[in-house]
Amino acid sequence: MKRIVILGSTGSIGVNALAAVRKLGRDWRVLGLAANSSVKALLAQVKAVRPAYVSVFDHAAWQELRAAAPRGVKVLPPGVEGLAEMASLSEADIVLNSVTGSVGFAPLLAAIRASKHIALANKEPMVMAGGLLMQEALRWQARIIPVDSEPSAIFQCLSGIKPGGYDAALSRVFLTASGGPFYSGKGSLAQVTPAQALKHPRWNMGPKITVDSATLMNKGLEAIEIQNLFSLPISKVQVLVHPQSVVHSGVEFRDGSVLAQLSNPDMRLPIQYALTWPERAPSLAEPLDFFKLSRLDFLKPDFRRFPCLELALEAARLGGIRPAALSAANEVAVERFLAGRLRFTGIPAVVEKVLAACRGDSARLTLAGAVEADAWARQKAADSADQVRKR
Repeated sequence: MKRIVILGSTGSIGVNALAAVRKLGRDWRVLGLAANSSVKALLAQVKAVRPAYVSVFDHAAWQELRAAAPRGVKVLPPGVEGLAEMASLSEADIVLNSVTGSVGFAPLLAAIRASKHIALANKEPMVMAGGLLMQEALRWQARIIPVDSEPSAIFQCLSGIKPGGYDAALSRVFLTASGGPFYSGKGSLAQVTPAQALKHPRWNMGPKITVDSATLMNKGLEAIEIQNLFSLPISKVQVLVHPQSVVHSGVEFRDGSVLAQLSNPDMRLPIQYALTWPERAPSLAEPLDFFKLSRLDFLKPDFRRFPCLELALEAARLGGIRPAALSAANEVAVERFLAGRLRFTGIPAVVEKVLAACRGDSARLTLAGAVEADAWARQKAADSADQVRKR
């Protein structure tokens, strides 16, 4: 019996994970579900899978959940406390962390210190202090398996290489990007609306990650995540814009051999693989039909039109608190954009201002320091967003 906890169960990753668990059969049980604030959707999931534990992050929604939860289902505390408690449940074998943003940092650390098998779809903690989190995982004998399709592809390509030996084995990592909804266009992006940014051509994702895909910040965050997951210099990570989203990423070994992972663009495949690793099970995803592939394109990223990617790569090169500051500033800027309080082009402008204010890039990063940097950068980003908006 495999017992799984899903953090972020009402989001797209969580919904697909529940579908995968149902397909995997009777040997799998959903032990706990946590959502942000969608009580109605969460209660429908509770009715379907009957978990032992449930919670929501939002305090007001938690009161509603506590009143409506079925008898026999324990409601854990709201906020980060509840997420961390659920992530470290002694009965849990697997923790799927698919919450959005840096709020996932504490539950990820809790799952690591509880020695869990972690399916990780929440990249921001790995951006903030991924190297330190991987050291904690080694110390506590936890295993982190990436869920996002591109880091998952790289993880799959590196099967058979012992952790710690990736840098010596690899010449390059090819990190593919769909390009989002605006890559093939021309001209200014200043008038892009939230509705336009949320129309991704390939993937069905949550609002924050969809906007990140539109700015190419998502690819910058993934580059830092990959740098930390596999202990690689950022110089070995090469971003390729690949509009078809069939090649999900690849690696080039030092002998010139290239391995890549291909499949139809369906998140159910990497989600299920992260849950069942090291085994593979029949997937809900449609098999790839090579005879229907007319072409596979690979383009160089346009750093001038999409400056978020270059800002992320520069933060990775400089290190210290900069990756944590980058992630936090981007979260604030995206929230402002989605609320109609910042232009699309204001997102990189805010991030750039926050990074320019960073100090102590050579200082030794700590887990606590990363959390402090996140809080500082959020306030700085809020102030910067007000200044950028007044231009």
